[in-house]
Amino acid sequence: MNRFFKVSLFVAVFLSLLSYTSIAQKSRKTLERERSEITKQIDYKNKLLKETRKSKSASLNQLSLLRKKIANRERLIKTLRNETKLIEEQITDKNREIQLREEELQALKEEYAKMIYHAYKTRSSYDKLMFVFASESFNQAYKRLKYLQQYSVFRKNQAAAILEAKKQLNENIVELENAKIEKEQKIKSIENEMLNLDGDRTEKQRVFNKLNSKEKELKKEIKKKQKKSKQLQRAIQKIIKEEIAKNAAKGKYGLTPEAKALSSNFENNKGKLPWPTAKGVITEYYGKHEHPELRGIYIVNNGVDISTEKGSSARAVFKGVVSGVIVLPGMGKAIMIRHGEYISVYSNLSDVFVQKGDQVELKQDLGVAITDNSKGVTEVHFELWKGQTTLNPSGWLYKFK
Repeated sequence: MNRFFKVSLFVAVFLSLLSYTSIAQKSRKTLERERSEITKQIDYKNKLLKETRKSKSASLNQLSLLRKKIANRERLIKTLRNETKLIEEQITDKNREIQLREEELQALKEEYAKMIYHAYKTRSSYDKLMFVFASESFNQAYKRLKYLQQYSVFRKNQAAAILEAKKQLNENIVELENAKIEKEQKIKSIENEMLNLDGDRTEKQRVFNKLNSKEKELKKEIKKKQKKSKQLQRAIQKIIKEEIAKNAAKGKYGLTPEAKALSSNFENNKGKLPWPTAKGVITEYYGKHEHPELRGIYIVNNGVDISTEKGSSARAVFKGVVSGVIVLPGMGKAIMIRHGEYISVYSNLSDVFVQKGDQVELKQDLGVAITDNSKGVTEVHFELWKGQTTLNPSGWLYKFK
């Protein structure tokens, strides 16, 4: 009864540990994917910051990238700590499992020792034959013979069970040691990331101090940028009005069935549209808002600014027709693509690969983003319109952050 209870207890606890381990493994895989993604984001921001550091002058773009990198770094440290916590729980479970296996192994050894002792006492063939021939009937003799055979098999199985239990115990010990090593590695990673975070914060403060000391210049720069933004807005509105007038002259009012279908498809992809650059970081958001670091500095944006690598291209977020290619002095070129009643706008481009009237496909390259060599910044400005009203792209682009 005692042996049965021990085995039952071991099986119950082992199954619960197995179930927990399966859940923990899923959690760890999720954390590992998250860590990998955050690390990629930090690496990409480092790549962009490397370009901005070539310039002696600090920029709002550089400050924005550093702020986002610090947020990524803090998330990475949190993820590493969560991974460490899971490893600690794994170590605790492994210790419990090892203890249970040691108890099981001891019970098996004790039982096997009793069997060996019994086998020694009845080791002669004469004793075994006497045990069979002393039966009161043929049926009983047959059962005793089968018992001796089964007892022999059971003894062999018991020996095999001891070897298997030893093997499992050794594997658990190895897994425990590996978990301890992994925990130490995670702790070192956290320590390294904490040092990196201190470095990021120091660099951010340095850039902040530089920018804060030239508030007048910043306000002048922002005012100049907003003036260019208004020029782009007027140019877009002009093209939209020309399209409306042209359709009215042809007796066309409202959307065609094809345009309605395209609008519907565009709407159905809200939140799933690809980014207007293959890679990038949002460095300026839609609408009017105070700068998160520099108090008293307000920014107005009809779209979003995306920092990307030098030589990168802007790409179509959806299929459509080029409504116009706008040339703005000091701002490069902008492309308007109509998707039924919706319009996507891509500006701050140098070379463009399309012209008015062209049909464009999803993710088709449209033009090369301009690089401001004085600041080491490459940006694409992206806007969304419905009719003659701007929309916030954050709700439309996939995984917008």
